[in-house]
Amino acid sequence: MGNRSWQSVIWSVVMIISLLSLMTPFIIFTCSFLLVPVLMLYVKTSTKRFVVSYVLSLLVVYILTQWLGLYLITIALFILPPVLVMGNLYKRKAAARSVLTAGIVTILAESLLSLLLGFALGLDPVTKFKQFMIDSIATMPSSIQEILPKDQDWYVGFIVQVIPLYLIFVALFITFVTHGVTRWFLNKTGEGIPGLRPMREWKLQRSLVWIYLVAFVLDLFSKPDSSSLISTLLMNAMPLLMLVFAVQAIGFLFFVAHANKWKPILPIVAIIILIFMPPLFIVYSLLGVFDVAFPIRERFKKNL
Repeated sequence: MGNRSWQSVIWSVVMIISLLSLMTPFIIFTCSFLLVPVLMLYVKTSTKRFVVSYVLSLLVVYILTQWLGLYLITIALFILPPVLVMGNLYKRKAAARSVLTAGIVTILAESLLSLLLGFALGLDPVTKFKQFMIDSIATMPSSIQEILPKDQDWYVGFIVQVIPLYLIFVALFITFVTHGVTRWFLNKTGEGIPGLRPMREWKLQRSLVWIYLVAFVLDLFSKPDSSSLISTLLMNAMPLLMLVFAVQAIGFLFFVAHANKWKPILPIVAIIILIFMPPLFIVYSLLGVFDVAFPIRERFKKNL
């Protein structure tokens, strides 16, 4: 049995174990890495061998779980499109940015299509999610319920309004984790998959600064309890823009450390502070805005 045959067997087994783990408490950990074995199987084997291994793996899952296997097979089919998109880019040795963008867009498109399909079939997934949240809050211990806002209808409505933001964050998280782990495995097997540029070289488009400023001003004058389209858009856009520019700020701190030939203690401490003090996101995002809007780095280099 050749090397590729062994790899198809190994990654098929890992795929089966990953799917079965979704029925256990390990789901909290394994759901983040669900695409990795399927992606490795696709990149490291021929298309024909991948199809055979994939179908046989799903058949094994179904035999072991019976009717519950249909739920696991549905999840396996859901992750297949981003696997094919990212896998084809890996085979072409595409830039990491292209792989990540394609993966994120594919997962978001699938999520949107799933919601539209649910509405078309009369399932109304948003209403069901809202009812799920209400039932979940009702079963929580009283000590936890006291922490939540007293107006539970407003709180649940708010959670529903930011569903797009959750979907974006999930797509970002899944794609970045998948790329990081899969690239590590592929490079260990000699594939030579390109990585992202160092954070100190990251630079957002200047047009995003204007989008951030417009959203920031509109957010100052919008009512927090409003359910208008503008308020809903701002609820989803502002956290995302703040996160993007906060990452830009971290990149700037990495640049400062590199330019001064320091160890990367400054940006690492900044990341730790941000994790434990989330309100500082606004400060970090403003630093990121200044980094993009003004030639701070060029002036910094001149002063060295």
